[in-house]
Amino acid sequence: MALIKLGFAPTRRSIFSAPDAIKYRGLISERLKELGIEFVDISDINDEGLLYDDAGLLKIVEKFKKEKIDGLFLPHCNFGTEYECARLAKELNVPVLLWGPLDEKPDENGVRLRDTQCGLFATGKVLRRFRVPFTYMTNCRLHDPVFERGIKDFMAVCNVVKTFQHIRILQISTRPFDFWSTMCNEGELLEKFNIQLAPIPMPELTKAVKAAKKEEGSEVTKTIGYLRAHMEIKIRDEELENVAALKVAMQNLIKKYDCNAVALQCWNELQSELGIMPCAANALLNDEGIPVVCETDIHGAITALLVEAAGMDETRSFFADWTIRHPDLANGELLQHCGPWPISIAKEKPTLTYPLAFDYPGSITAEAKHGSLTLCRFDGDNGEYSMLLGNAEGVDGPKGMGTYLWIVVDNIKRLEEKIVCGPYIHHCVGIHKNIVPILYEACKYMKIKADLYDPIEDEIKAYLRGE
Repeated sequence: MALIKLGFAPTRRSIFSAPDAIKYRGLISERLKELGIEFVDISDINDEGLLYDDAGLLKIVEKFKKEKIDGLFLPHCNFGTEYECARLAKELNVPVLLWGPLDEKPDENGVRLRDTQCGLFATGKVLRRFRVPFTYMTNCRLHDPVFERGIKDFMAVCNVVKTFQHIRILQISTRPFDFWSTMCNEGELLEKFNIQLAPIPMPELTKAVKAAKKEEGSEVTKTIGYLRAHMEIKIRDEELENVAALKVAMQNLIKKYDCNAVALQCWNELQSELGIMPCAANALLNDEGIPVVCETDIHGAITALLVEAAGMDETRSFFADWTIRHPDLANGELLQHCGPWPISIAKEKPTLTYPLAFDYPGSITAEAKHGSLTLCRFDGDNGEYSMLLGNAEGVDGPKGMGTYLWIVVDNIKRLEEKIVCGPYIHHCVGIHKNIVPILYEACKYMKIKADLYDPIEDEIKAYLRGE
């Protein structure tokens, strides 16, 4: 599970009960500990451990920046001080979670102790004035299921945003000439999103492969052992060694250039240099949570990183082509690629063999597990970027080559029109988990458009509200 650290800044306002606000600060803190949430509190800032004035604000900003928090949690322990919340959020520039515990009924004299809900209304407005995007978790009790779900979903949103802000992709060679669809604007990605590329030429990769082979008692030997233990091998020993060496070489280059994903020119020059397809090597790195995508698809690598982050490292993603319609199901489609999918998502023992369209070995053949999926694609052109998002279900279909999965969606024609009319292409990233609400919410912080291929926006908003 990815580690995310929240800044815990409970707030109160003076005209409401301070003792009750302090009480709830403690109760919320204990509940976060029960849920295993890592957080930085403000109990040392003032006697109450609450945010309510500028003196406390300055100390909180300093502390949270020093602790490098990934998200800000603003529980309203009574009405709260809305302008202090907004000032703090503006200074920190991280995702913000706005919430307060459900109010008790008035006492026998009609006195209300907290008016938390009313304060949430005020803070939401002031955050908008400050142009601070925020996530709202519905007014509820601490042990309501929606509280646990909402906190954990927000942690995943923070993980997506944190990942998005620290992307560096190892680009191995140029895109294949024929793949105009995978071109990207490197300068614009840097200027808009601070997404960085580390481009290297193909000879640097082949040199790294040769170096990996020469190491005594090397990682290459261990990788060969892993391949033999987990796959049915249908290629020669020297070809198997090249597959293992390629995996180790890419891993070493990732460390050298401090990258968190790879976009690789997987054909044709690599085959003439190494005599193999890179698919199985890609699959091994994908299984370790390091996305490696094909055809130097930079936007595909970005998508994979965001999907992995939204899944909180609980399951692996896979990089796929939209290929053909299902022969029997009206809304069915084949997701397939030459063989780079992580073997942890395979329905059967993978075979290390030859791919469908090439004469070189090094590809995996295995059908992926069925089940519920999220499919998505970050892409852009003409200066505008968005993320295509939706759900699908794995289904039975004809046997395929490479790594593949037949899926069904609600309306394939609607989805097809979305992809063709763009800004998307024939590539997507899938994961066996419903992360659509997480990515939808994260888009507001990444300042990209969430583009749903099914009309489910109201359902997602209802889910995020806790309905």
